[in-house]
Amino acid sequence: MALDIDRYAHVESPINRWDPRVKLVALGLLIFSIALLKTIPAAIVAIIFAVIILVISALPYHFIMHGLSFVLVFLIPFFLIMPFTYPGEASFSLLGLPFAWEGLRLATLIFIKALSIVLLTFSIFGSSRFDVSMMAMQKMKFPKTIIQMLLFTYRYTFVFLEEMKCMHTSMKVRGFIARTDVKTLKIFGHFVGTLLVRSFERTERVFNAMLAKGYQGELHSMVTFESNTNDYVKALCVIVIAFSLVAGDYSGFIHRAEQGWY
Repeated sequence: MALDIDRYAHVESPINRWDPRVKLVALGLLIFSIALLKTIPAAIVAIIFAVIILVISALPYHFIMHGLSFVLVFLIPFFLIMPFTYPGEASFSLLGLPFAWEGLRLATLIFIKALSIVLLTFSIFGSSRFDVSMMAMQKMKFPKTIIQMLLFTYRYTFVFLEEMKCMHTSMKVRGFIARTDVKTLKIFGHFVGTLLVRSFERTERVFNAMLAKGYQGELHSMVTFESNTNDYVKALCVIVIAFSLVAGDYSGFIHRAEQGWY
């Protein structure tokens, strides 16, 4: 099942009613501040705030967990690799491999920070329609090329997956059964090649259709944005949290707290 991140953008919540422009700036700043954190205690505080914001957004639990399942596949290997590959003196040997506590600390820090950023990303793009978020970025003078690339990538990823599903169904109807042999590899090679050719042909048709409708390098929309005092109050709260995280992280207090764990 594809992860259409704005599937529940219609769910009413304080985050959903937040002006997308102000929301992008405020939560984007919070994400940037989390990326700067260097200690685990500060990262733990950050993920607590990320979870609180996500709860306020009222996005369904199963939807979030489905998205996180993909992220965890990439994050968990850090715990299996970094403790055994961290340069420097090892703390002890485990199964004949040098184990460094500093490597485990870095793996934990990366895991918590990445999870926090992903949760905030759900809050940003899951609480508004994706095209509305992109139009908000365009209003804020983000590079038009990047915005259009994101829009088209998001839109045609699902078209690409549907095309792939139809082709696979067609193969099964014709009696194809996947096996571990050279013939199966050749068939999958033709499958991928045909899929790429069809995707390229679709790209040309879409581009020509856009040109025929007057496309001149900029996407237009009837979406309008209007901010109010509540939007700025929410933004101020998030910005205060962002600066407090960074200030606390770079202070000696949190550093000493983390040192006490080892």
